[in-house]
Amino acid sequence: MAISWFINGLRLLFVAFCVYLGVYLAPGFGAGRVLGGGVGFLIGSGVVGLDVLLARVSVRHFSHAVVGLMAGLFCAFLITRLGLLQLGFFETSLAMDTLRNTLEVAVYAVLGFLGTTLAVRSDRDQFAVLIPYIRFRRDSSEGDPMLLDTNVVIDGRVPKLVQTGFLTGRMVVPQMVLEELQRLADSRDPVKAERGKRGLLALQEMRGMKQLDVSIHQDVGSETEPIDSRLMSLAHAINARLLTNDENLSKVARLRGITVLMLTELVRALENELHAGDEVELLLVKLGKDKHQAVGYLPDGAMVVVNQASQLIGQSVRATITGTTQTSAGRLVFGELTTP
Repeated sequence: MAISWFINGLRLLFVAFCVYLGVYLAPGFGAGRVLGGGVGFLIGSGVVGLDVLLARVSVRHFSHAVVGLMAGLFCAFLITRLGLLQLGFFETSLAMDTLRNTLEVAVYAVLGFLGTTLAVRSDRDQFAVLIPYIRFRRDSSEGDPMLLDTNVVIDGRVPKLVQTGFLTGRMVVPQMVLEELQRLADSRDPVKAERGKRGLLALQEMRGMKQLDVSIHQDVGSETEPIDSRLMSLAHAINARLLTNDENLSKVARLRGITVLMLTELVRALENELHAGDEVELLLVKLGKDKHQAVGYLPDGAMVVVNQASQLIGQSVRATITGTTQTSAGRLVFGELTTP
């Protein structure tokens, strides 16, 4: 990605500048230019290494850490000014100044560290405790942005959910997802091409919705990494929730502490609760696995297998539910013909 090349270029320029600075300043310290260049290279490489480690730290975490550090240092300042370090024990000590200075540094270090770690673990709304009467505004009315993967874009149900008002806020589409959709749309396989075109049309429809803020985001990580790993890294980097239909991706993402939203789980949650003894009316459309069975479908797509109803295919019947089971393909319901 262009942004990765730009950042790597800046890193190289920074290291080169440190080497030049070391060579230029070395004679002033009585050292050789080679040694100065080597020291400059080590310092520049160390700073670049620190930048790489901080690549996955979001701006939100950094701002929390700064506020927490300031709060901890302020508490340390108050403690050191209370006169505790001017007690008689410190006055009679032989190394009074050294001991007092050491304890002051320790107090600042401990409280600064505790303030930083507590702040990073805190939610934005909890900052109202540290800064009374002030609350940080969320990125959207629903909280953190939603990161879309390829499967959920191709699914095509996201625009429909947005139109109902159940799904709003800021959505982020990674550049790699956009490129994958384009590759599918350009494929010679008609099935893949149709999936890619459907995903691009869904994205175009979402971009035109006023209640949505859809943005394209550059990827995080190397192009040699698997797409799923890059998706999860990006979700961590921008503090986003992952919107997907991929079962395996959702499991791994949740293990890594990422909030996952799955449309399939939403569909299951909205299914009608059917229990043994409930009656339903449905149209029988085909034979079941056994010769005496007939199959119909409920409005939510659940398959109903009715016993002793093979002779009634093409007719609407009433059936009494005898049991249900959940399969990988969806919910399967069993029933018997309702006797008048």
